Amino acid sequence: MVEPIRLSTREEREKWMSEAGYNLFNLSSDKVYIDLLTDSGTGAMSDRQWGAIMTGDESYAGSRSYYRMKQAIKDILGFDYIMPTHQGRAAENVLFSALVKEGDVVPGNSHFDTTKGHIEFRKAKAIDCTINEAFDTEDMHPFKGNVDIKKLEQVFETYPHEKIPFIIITVTNNTAGGQPVSLENLRAVKEFARSVNKPVLFDSARFAENAYFIKVRENACAEMSIREIVREMYKCADMMTMSSKKDAIVNIGGFIAMNSEELWKQVSVFNIIYEGYITYGGMAGRDMEALAVGLEEGTDFDYLKSRITQIEHLGNQLITWGIPIQKPIGGHAVFIDAVKFLPQVPREQYVAQTLAVELYLEAGIRGVEIGTILADRDPETRADRFPPLELVRLAIPRRVYTNNHMDVVAVALKNIWDRRNSISKGYKIEYEAPIMRHFTVKLSKV
Repeated sequence: MVEPIRLSTREEREKWMSEAGYNLFNLSSDKVYIDLLTDSGTGAMSDRQWGAIMTGDESYAGSRSYYRMKQAIKDILGFDYIMPTHQGRAAENVLFSALVKEGDVVPGNSHFDTTKGHIEFRKAKAIDCTINEAFDTEDMHPFKGNVDIKKLEQVFETYPHEKIPFIIITVTNNTAGGQPVSLENLRAVKEFARSVNKPVLFDSARFAENAYFIKVRENACAEMSIREIVREMYKCADMMTMSSKKDAIVNIGGFIAMNSEELWKQVSVFNIIYEGYITYGGMAGRDMEALAVGLEEGTDFDYLKSRITQIEHLGNQLITWGIPIQKPIGGHAVFIDAVKFLPQVPREQYVAQTLAVELYLEAGIRGVEIGTILADRDPETRADRFPPLELVRLAIPRRVYTNNHMDVVAVALKNIWDRRNSISKGYKIEYEAPIMRHFTVKLSKV
């Protein structure tokens, strides 16, 4: 469908931004011109998906739509046991309720905010084992999402093995800039996990984009299809969580999938408590039908090439103008290096948030901070955690915007870049939640 968007004045945006506590999440969508806050649930479904919705079976138990979705997951990802949830963080909540205990340690590659939140909420610890190249935005390493095996080994040398329930790999690595993980690295992690008898969990929101990058950047996989690469990827996983609102191109939905029937039985208890019955798990039958079709469409090479080429179109314009971004350009978004963009704004004044607010004030474009506010406070000291990268993420919805919209975004950033030396102060926090504060934080100007 097509929906109208309206231009607003600078004066209107300044008023709206102040009323929102300088938090872009607090804006109503009708006050946003181009919305790049997230690519989660914001894509446009296809005619096949809308048609599938009309065939949804809304039976409470044993819905045929559940079995349709289950078969699609089996065909594409290879797992026998699945559990529907209403979205990705619900999948994490259900699975971690069965696996993560107080005092545990969960190593992985730059856990995203909800993943880390669910771990720390259970008084466990997330340890980042991403390769160092990920934290240099100018480094052109093709697989910056990779796990550093030596860092992973160090975790197992430092902590009791019984305190490490699993290893998690996020494909693609969102926090590091939408960066992919190579098939070679996935296999290396699985080999190590086998040696220490630990399962591997994939956070799979953007697995198809990861497979695309494997095909175009990993020489050994150049002749493989996306589906073939996906199956090879998931031979390295024992279980997965999925926010289907990304690469399955639906507006709501998710699932857990696994190889172990015993784990499925454990997880089903929590799914019934938190989500719903095991054959719907917080989803309507019509949404499960759309999800099944979306998994098929989302693993099509031509679709993936079209999507990622649009993101490259935006990123390459910014590179031409000297605007610092995470390179190489990732899968679902362009990530701007806020520290290099606004080096005069102290990190204690939330430099990435400062740049995100400036972009909205300039042109009504909504991005999101992937920096200190998102990194939250240390659970013990309550001090701000300053991550290696302070980024503004411009997440591109699937099948929604044209390249003309990308050009507007690029020019807006160029305007700010040209006056960047006039921006010297950021923001301070007036209100924050005790965990995952970035969703509801309220700020004021310094």
